[in-house]
Order: sequence, then C-alpha cells, then structure tokens
Amino acid sequence: MAIHDGVDVLSVSLGGEPIDFFNDSIAIGSFHAIKHGIVVVCSAGNSGPADGTVVNIAPWQITVGASTMDREFPSIVVLGNDMHYKGQSLSTKVLPHQKFFPLISAADAKVANASVQTALFCQAGAIDPKKAAGKVLVCLRGLNGGVEKGQQASLAGAVGMILANDIFTDNEILVEAHVLPASNINYTDGLTVFTYINSTKNPTAYITPVTTQIGTKPAPFMAAFSSKGPNTITPEILKPDITAPGVSVIAAYTEAEGPTNEDFDKRRVQFNSLSGTSMSCPHVSGIVGLLKTLYPNWSPAAIKSAIMTSATTLDNLNEPILNASNIKAGPFSYGAGHVQPNLAMDPGLVYDLTPTDYLNFLCTLGYNETLISLLSKNTYKCPNPINLANFNYPSITIPNLVGPITVTRTVKNVGSPGIYRAKVMRPMGISIYVKPQKLKFEKAGEEKTFSVTLKVKNAQAIKEYVFGELIWSDNVHYVRSPIVVKAV
Repeated sequence: MAIHDGVDVLSVSLGGEPIDFFNDSIAIGSFHAIKHGIVVVCSAGNSGPADGTVVNIAPWQITVGASTMDREFPSIVVLGNDMHYKGQSLSTKVLPHQKFFPLISAADAKVANASVQTALFCQAGAIDPKKAAGKVLVCLRGLNGGVEKGQQASLAGAVGMILANDIFTDNEILVEAHVLPASNINYTDGLTVFTYINSTKNPTAYITPVTTQIGTKPAPFMAAFSSKGPNTITPEILKPDITAPGVSVIAAYTEAEGPTNEDFDKRRVQFNSLSGTSMSCPHVSGIVGLLKTLYPNWSPAAIKSAIMTSATTLDNLNEPILNASNIKAGPFSYGAGHVQPNLAMDPGLVYDLTPTDYLNFLCTLGYNETLISLLSKNTYKCPNPINLANFNYPSITIPNLVGPITVTRTVKNVGSPGIYRAKVMRPMGISIYVKPQKLKFEKAGEEKTFSVTLKVKNAQAIKEYVFGELIWSDNVHYVRSPIVVKAV
C-alpha cells in the first residue's frame, strides 16, 4: 500500500528472526519498494548483546542499531553511609526532602512461598507487604519490566525502588515513567548497594528527585539490547549498517494507553520516553527524508552510502565508541558507525547500486533464475562469471579469507572535482593493498573503479573477526568504509 501511495521513505520498526530472503516478507516487500526508488530503513532488533542476533539483513535495507545520546535524567541514590550512586529515572513522584527510609533487598522481602529469584526480580505476588512497607526496595533488572517491578513494590507498600542492573545490562540505563520514586543504577553500583545492605545493621537510603542533564560524556555508547552482527544469513554483508539514538528517546505518544502499556497504568501522557531500535530507525528515516529533499534523483543505495561513509566511530570524548560494558565496540555493533546527518549531506563519493545489482547478488548466493525472476517480475538471467565479493556495498566483509582475494568497488563523484587518496587501517594480521592509490575526478557523476587485495600475513593469523577501514579523502571529504575479515 505504501508503494501504491507513492511514499518516499519507509520507516520499518519491525523484525522477526534472521531468515532466508525468500521467506522474509520484510525483505521481499522492501525489494519492491527499492525498485520504485523508495528508501527502506529497518530496525536491527533488540536481542543484543549476543553476537549474530541482527535482523533485517538484506543489502537493500538500511539496518539501524541503537546507541545513546548525550542527555541523561539523573536521580541519585544516597545510602545511609553517605555513598552516592547516579541512576536515572522519569519518575514524577518524589520522597520527602532528604528523608532517609529503611532499605531492603527484595530477596529479603519475599513471601514465604516465593523463590529468592522471583522476589529479587520483584515479580507479581512475590513481595511481602509486612516486610516491604515503608521501605525502599531494591529490585534486580530483568525478566519483567522495570515499571511493573515498581508497581509490585508500590502494592507491597514500599515508598521507593532502586532498580539495579544485572550483568547483561551492565551500564545501559533505561529511563522509565515509574509509578513511585525510583532510580535505575548500573551493575557495579548495584553490587555495592547489595553489599551495603548485607553488611549494615539498619541500612537506609534516599532517592533524589529527577533532573535533566545535557552534554553527558561519553556519548554515544552502544545500547546493550542493540542486536549485533555477524549477519547469519549472508555473512559477506556487514549488518547493522549504522547506529543512531535509540535510548530514552522522547516523542509524542498515544493517549489510548498509559506510558507503560500496563493495565494498571491509568496515567495518560502526550509525550513518553522509549528505548529500542524501533526508536533509532526513524532517526535515520528522517535523515533520509532530508537527503531525498536535497537530492531527489539519488538512488536508495546512494543515500545509504552517504549515511554510512560519513558516520563516526568516535564518541564525544574523541575515543572509540564503547558498548554498555565499557569495552570498545566494533562494526558488528554499529556497522559503519554513529550517523552524522550534516556530513551525510556532502559525502563526496557514493557507492551506488541498482535493482539489477541486487538480483545479481541473489544469484551469487545460489538462488535459481526462476525464483529471482518471480521477485523481479521480469525474466532474469544470472551473469557469468559473478563474484559476491565485488558487490558494490559501502563496507567490505570477507568472512572466510584463505588465499589472497581481490575485490573491486566503484565510487561515483557527487561533489566537486578533486583528487581522492586511499588511506587504510589494516585489520590485525591482514595485509591490504589498494590499486590505484589515488582517484582523480574531473566532474560530478563521474565513476571510478578500484581494487582492494586482502591477504593473510602469516599462517598464525587470528582465526576470528578482525576490523579495519578504508578511507578515500580529498582532504575535505572522508569517505570511510569498514573492513571486516575472518581468516580460516
């Protein structure tokens, strides 16, 4: 229907499991959209931080991961021993000014017939009001939603809740519209709070009212939930393609539901804060809309290339973007990097592709001509010879490098005339040679082809994925492509 209506951009905050293209309804639908010049932007999924969880992995889709922005909503947890821990919240309810309340772990507040685990996660019916009433309750994040835990705490008569991250969510803090004074703290701070409770005769705590902080550092960092590569269907295509803000994103909200979508939530709000790749995907869709306004004749692939090659892999401290566990993230988390809309307006060079190139891509995967013809709605013949490594994608991924391999790419000048020189950051243990080393463009629309030869430097090379990059630069534009290699 969207194709029929003649839309310019499809923002698809949907996804299932990574599956074969011809069983993937979103991949099939978006291929037809691309044929009509419609750009399709998709969520990468919320199944991180495990590897190989990324969905929407067709090369004609722009697949978006989720990262943070430099805005936080601090609510400080103050313990009776005067230790302060910065959490976050969007709770509108506050405790009496600087009044400390008894502090209890949810595991110590369980009803007799509940397991320690169900109590610790503050699941329905697990908290004993006789033990929790009038106290600040500490719940562990996971299994059920944070606001639902707060509701259980509130039902048991608790005056406030400290939501402590588990080891998987680590430093990823989600701000939520809690029903009682509450703050979500990270994993290490949570451990300290539990230690304080277990080592203190009468533990107490206070939770400060929520404030807004702008310009927080480091930002962005990757959300723990953001689904990751490698691409399990076609490992030769790096996914996700890009990352964008997807944590604690404020936007207009339906008044048909409460902010938590829970039955108990009778509140109605015009704006809400949500997290997920469903929130990062529309950021990129909006950027695509701006690029289509500027360049109505650019293909979906050119727009995608502009977004990818202008992205950054550095945060606002000028350090490599981290994941939620404070470890350096990589292309399987963020693809080409974090989106930079203003630089995408002037990419210099683009890696272009046509619908026929996508059909040829399917051919290299071994799909037969009958099946591909069904998708293309025209008779299709596989070109011979054809090599998947030469598919003109803005990233270069070689999942099984044995002997030397040479891949080709073609770039189109969409800026002013100039000379671009190649600069390579080699993946560990891999040698890379680019030929030619410089490309001279006389006019806009001119195309030049180059080759990249990759070779394992020694037989003892690491047998896992290693990462590098290729940058073409005229000293004004920096056209960056991630290089992802696994030696076998």
